[in-house]
Amino acid sequence: MEYRKLGASGFMVPALTFGTGTFGGGNEFFKAWGASDVKEATRLVDICLEAGLCMFDSADGYSNGMAEEILGQAIKGKPRDQLIISTKGSFRRGPGPNEIGHSRYHLTNAVNASLRRLGTDYIDLYQLHAYDALTPVEESLGVLDDLVRAGKIRYIGCSNFSGWHLMKSLAVSEKYGLARHVAHQTYYSLVGRDYEWELMPLAVEQGVGAVVWSPLGWGRLGGKLRRGQPLPKDSRLQSQLVIDKGPPVPNEHVFNIVDAIDAIAKETGKTNAQIALNWLLQRPSVSTLIIGARNEEQLRQNLGAVGWKLTQAQIAKLDAASAVTLPYPYWHQRGTFSDRNPPAV
Repeated sequence: MEYRKLGASGFMVPALTFGTGTFGGGNEFFKAWGASDVKEATRLVDICLEAGLCMFDSADGYSNGMAEEILGQAIKGKPRDQLIISTKGSFRRGPGPNEIGHSRYHLTNAVNASLRRLGTDYIDLYQLHAYDALTPVEESLGVLDDLVRAGKIRYIGCSNFSGWHLMKSLAVSEKYGLARHVAHQTYYSLVGRDYEWELMPLAVEQGVGAVVWSPLGWGRLGGKLRRGQPLPKDSRLQSQLVIDKGPPVPNEHVFNIVDAIDAIAKETGKTNAQIALNWLLQRPSVSTLIIGARNEEQLRQNLGAVGWKLTQAQIAKLDAASAVTLPYPYWHQRGTFSDRNPPAV
């Protein structure tokens, strides 16, 4: 397994992280992802560790905390110092007015609850799961800094922030000497390259590592979607709820990318998923990709994304197939003043 620095920190993480959104299946949305129980989750964790993948990502919102509980059981008895555990909090955890967001009250309770469910004394990487516009950034970072100093968290990160949200947070950390976001858990894939417009240049310049969620484009690049063919019965895209909550993308755009991946699959003998993941691993600022799996077969296939590299010609083919017109102001910056606004890639 290849290891990379997590942003500008000195912390090394594997190029692939196992995501636990498939643990539990606590409601319709998560059942469409998967519903691994403790026995299956333990088997998947063991396979990961055998391959050198030691980082496991969860969130208190995955199946209402069930995913964290199952992960905690799956790692029970394993050497804690050989595991990297990351999790997230932000979303509502109860009916009360303070059981949501990034207030000192909620984050303190959320971290302590995650520690109990995971059965551990500390979290290696704790991430704010979404941006809270109602809580001062100083308050949020202040409590995270306290939790770092208390030894309950090792590193902090954020998820789904816009560029100015992240930059404001970094500025507040610098101003007050608080713990700094070293990671941004972000959506990025061949069918969703929005991350490149502003967040990637920021990440490169500020040293924030991308922890990529849904690197297969919400399940669209796993090799099951083909032009003119019905969706497989086990596809998460059979659920309208999953479609509505996921990143939108026109079907024709997806099929054009799949066509390019299919051509490269014939050249390399690799699977569609492995090609889509390998493309991401060669992008600037990417520290690790979160891979999920309903079963052992999917996991082993995704693990095959490392240990080899696409050629520059193959990368160019994928770049061309997945390119879209940039929104303003990025088309203006790249088009009329490109020599002073080079792309990060």
